[in-house]
Amino acid sequence: MAKLLMTVEQMQDKEAWLKARNSGIGGSDAGIIVGLNKWKSPFQLWLEKTGQGEAENLSDNEFVYWGNVLEQVVADEFTLRTGKKVMRRGLLQHEELPWLLASVDRMVVGENAGLECKTANGFANKLWEDDEIPDSYYCQCQHYMAVTGCEAWYIACLLGGNKFIWKRIERNEEDIKALLMAEGLFWKMVETKTMPDVDGSKSCADALATKFTGGLADPLSLPSEVETIVVKLDELKTTKKGIEQVIGENENRIREMLGDYEIGFIGERKITWKSQAGRTTIDTKRLKTDLPNVYNKYSKVGAPIRVLKY
Repeated sequence: MAKLLMTVEQMQDKEAWLKARNSGIGGSDAGIIVGLNKWKSPFQLWLEKTGQGEAENLSDNEFVYWGNVLEQVVADEFTLRTGKKVMRRGLLQHEELPWLLASVDRMVVGENAGLECKTANGFANKLWEDDEIPDSYYCQCQHYMAVTGCEAWYIACLLGGNKFIWKRIERNEEDIKALLMAEGLFWKMVETKTMPDVDGSKSCADALATKFTGGLADPLSLPSEVETIVVKLDELKTTKKGIEQVIGENENRIREMLGDYEIGFIGERKITWKSQAGRTTIDTKRLKTDLPNVYNKYSKVGAPIRVLKY
């Protein structure tokens, strides 16, 4: 069902690989498209796929770096624990849907299955309990099965650097059908340059600021529906302030009951109120007055931003 678009060796040319990957929808895009990725919105992904925005440069991201470094370690450990041999495959393309791509980590030798290798922070333990895996990873694996025709996909993860787990995900035709429908609609919007609906994520706000940089000084006569939106926002802000007040009051009641104790328990639930060291900061106002040359030398002006006020 899938054909080889780029070999593992060809994928070492990062620029060529990114260009090929941007020509369609890959496994890591699946969770974004269906709204299950908290780091990136469908709108941001749409900008990238249409060439109107660039993906965030994660070359200096420690999590991404160690994920790449430890991919082989995770694959080797999977083989050690399961006895299943794996092999690298490259960038694959669905034979009937050329926009459907899969840059798989490994294929399992002798099985109609693949392997996805992950690393995660130790705080993510709960997301991997029992038969659970993060939703975006589930979508990624089903996407790979849609491209390759595989009947199962394994996922192995090194949690917190000292806990290894692996799980088998069965092919789910209903989920694949729903996923392909969502991906197909998204890709149609890419091809026709039709903007997707916005959402409430920071990623979407950043993407909108990237697409619309401003500069038109003449006022715009907004449609009447904006008034309805602004009124709703005013109501939500008032509600938010009330909720924050109630939360603060109840948190202070807990602080009062803890008193000088830093740890408390309600059954098995743990509550803490511990002292933490203060942050080290620079008194920029004093530095600017006492050492203006030093202040000017090391000052850095951030990129301009558009601020929404209403």
